[in-house]
Amino acid sequence: MAAKIHPRRALRLAALAPLTLLAGCDWALVAPQGMIGMENRSTILWATLLMLIVVVPVIGMTLGFAWRYRANNLAADYAPEWSHSNAIEVVIWTIPALIVAALAWIAYDTTHRLDPFRPIASAAKPVEVQVVSLDWKWLFIYPEYGVASVNELAMPVGRPVNFSITSASVMNSFFIPRLGSQIYSMAGMQTKLHLLADKPGTYEGISANFSGDGFADMRFAAKAMDQKGFDAWIAAARKAPGALDLASYHALEKPSENLPVRQYGSVSPNLFNGILMAGMNPVREQRTVVPNDAAHTPGHAHQD
Repeated sequence: MAAKIHPRRALRLAALAPLTLLAGCDWALVAPQGMIGMENRSTILWATLLMLIVVVPVIGMTLGFAWRYRANNLAADYAPEWSHSNAIEVVIWTIPALIVAALAWIAYDTTHRLDPFRPIASAAKPVEVQVVSLDWKWLFIYPEYGVASVNELAMPVGRPVNFSITSASVMNSFFIPRLGSQIYSMAGMQTKLHLLADKPGTYEGISANFSGDGFADMRFAAKAMDQKGFDAWIAAARKAPGALDLASYHALEKPSENLPVRQYGSVSPNLFNGILMAGMNPVREQRTVVPNDAAHTPGHAHQD
């Protein structure tokens, strides 16, 4: 015979039910591994604490007033003629105004200081990476090394990484939560992002903007490694049998889901610029990546 659950206990258990919705949450934003991510976390925490100055007292007073002025508490004051208090007016207007001013300053400061287009000041030479969002995978091109990879990003610890980002299809959002800010990728436009990893590790990269059927699996592994490990990764990529020329790119461009990690030992020069120029053509049927020599470096850059 099934045991009966007391109604009060059932209510307590039901009150905890919303906590199960947090089971799928990821705390990556509060556990950053790079200087940009640290700055973002600081901004989030300061904004949250400032807003709690209002939220916590309001919740407390709501519960306190409901308890004090409950129907069976005859000892509570009854003041039906009360209508105004200068002291209360000062409090309810001054404190929110100060909080809004503080939030405005934080937003202004961090927006300019963490401008995604602003390079990271560092004595170490940055690594250039060209990023293309495809249906539904990420293509990373290393122009300095002449290699490329799909759904896997390698970066050396302690060296800034300069990302040049575009899309060969619909809009996506390039985001490595533990390393820092996200930035949109759009066809025919080039956005920039600068990140730096402080510690070795494998961090999840995602598209933070819904882009169709394969969106849920449009993820990549961002591997931060020491310089020796990065050099070994580049050397292994150069030995990969595939070459990312126009033919293989157009094959890769076709929609596909859950594509495994793939590396290309060589990349056609100016492929990224060709993809960017093709995206500027508004007619879908005419969007074709041009031959290498005909691609130009566009002066059209956009920051979202």
